[in-house]
Amino acid sequence: MMTFGILVAVAVFLETVSSTSLGVVTTEGGMVEGEKIRLGYRQHMDVFRGIPYAAMPGRFQKPKPHPGWDGVMPVKAFRKRCLQVTMTMSSTRGSEDCLFLNIWVPHGRVVSTDLPVMVWIYGGGFLAGGSMGANFLDNYLYDGQEIADRGKVIVVTLGYRLGTLGFLSTGDSSLPGNYGLWDQQAAIAWVHRNIRSFGGDPSNITLFGESAGGASVSFQTLTPHNKGLIRRAISQSGVALCPWAINKNPRRFTEEIALKVNCPIDDTMVDCLKMTDPVTLTLAGRISLASSPDNPLINNLKLSPVIDGDFLPDDVHNLFHNAAKIDYIAGVNDMDGHVFTGLDVPTINSPLVDTPIEDVKRLLASYTKEKGKGGLENAFATYTSSWGSSPSKETLKKTIVEIGTDYIFLVPTQAALYLHANNATTGRTYSYVFSEPNRMGGIGRPYPSWMGADHADDLQYVFGKPFSSPLAYWPSHRDVSRYIIAYWTNFARTGDPNQGNMKVPTPWPKFSSSAHQYLDINAKMGVDSVRQKLRVRYVHFWTSILPNLPSPISE
Repeated sequence: MMTFGILVAVAVFLETVSSTSLGVVTTEGGMVEGEKIRLGYRQHMDVFRGIPYAAMPGRFQKPKPHPGWDGVMPVKAFRKRCLQVTMTMSSTRGSEDCLFLNIWVPHGRVVSTDLPVMVWIYGGGFLAGGSMGANFLDNYLYDGQEIADRGKVIVVTLGYRLGTLGFLSTGDSSLPGNYGLWDQQAAIAWVHRNIRSFGGDPSNITLFGESAGGASVSFQTLTPHNKGLIRRAISQSGVALCPWAINKNPRRFTEEIALKVNCPIDDTMVDCLKMTDPVTLTLAGRISLASSPDNPLINNLKLSPVIDGDFLPDDVHNLFHNAAKIDYIAGVNDMDGHVFTGLDVPTINSPLVDTPIEDVKRLLASYTKEKGKGGLENAFATYTSSWGSSPSKETLKKTIVEIGTDYIFLVPTQAALYLHANNATTGRTYSYVFSEPNRMGGIGRPYPSWMGADHADDLQYVFGKPFSSPLAYWPSHRDVSRYIIAYWTNFARTGDPNQGNMKVPTPWPKFSSSAHQYLDINAKMGVDSVRQKLRVRYVHFWTSILPNLPSPISE
């Protein structure tokens, strides 16, 4: 018995002494040293926080290579996020010196080599966000540890410029815009050049992101500047075709910003903007959170990417050939529009207060205003056809959420999936809906009992929060998280979400324009989780019927 005890002690000692770690890593800019974490018996992880992937950016300029450093740079703490407005829109946080990335590398009994790489791009309406995500008691939302450990992949998260500093544009060469997208692209290229030193496979990089990050992932697959750098991509609740993802009239908004910061609107405007204090510029780009059915919140998101003739050489519909070899997953949350329509029409969250039919019409009129009265009449007929003669209070409230979800997220995502599938050569296409109900829904809670998955509800499951903060979740939430991490990391490894290191609850078939299949992801998955023709009637309305209606003659 004594001998066994000694053997265990020796094994534990050896395990501690020889704990696997990359140690000091050499990158193109110099040497870096991260933090080594022990996760369990023969399970370790190296975490690198705050590696510079480019120099501090010049104002309204593309990112430039980092000049490098001498000696070993300790990279053990997250760096500041890019300068941005706060949630209340009353002040700013962050820094102009913000082009850093973070890397999580899992190891078993030996140091890892040739691991798949997953690069995360955060959302936040192109106005806010950070590579580490929201933080509560040092529990960062975008901590890559659970995904990296469970899926045996390297996770990278990156920072990029936001708001006026990231996306202000005159629509011509004097201020072309898309600086935030160029930052993302520079980080992707840095990962491609350097990740082998961290045990990653540079030929197997998967981008994933949510909301504006999902749209960013989509843009990065469509630009010709990433040829050969990206193998796969996942867009969660956001694609390049979303109505908020492209600013079609950037100059008008830039002139509004110029007036706010006392710059002239003439040929000296851009020089003046370049010399304006960065905090003043950032605050000038804040949006109004006051909205109504006649002026929906989504219309206020003006600081977005633009068709610049360079990063995006053409209208995004015409760029899907650039993603022909990229495997692609895209999907939405079943009530993605709720957070927006709840601000536009607050009565949808009050069970005791009726939502007038007039509010349904007003919201539809805003979304279809380019087609005038004909657009509204067709839209209203489409969304009320199943109502019957006297729709319930609940039906009216749910219809408003459906309209918002369809217009802002679901229909553009379906359109992107069809375009990807139709342009694909070797690239595979997969479609999903995430429908795990929001945890705030129910009697005595802020949201109604019929509440499904709201915008951003998927993030906690993707990043494994039910495992890292177990007391805040039920066992069923851990199931959801396990399923998503399995599908996402299998896909990163093989291009097929069903094949890889992790077991999945149900096979997920490919999407095609003939089969239209998608997966419904939630805690209760089974054979009936595979469905067809997601909201096909509404997709047809927004993509085919509405665009072909005559536009009213403008004055």
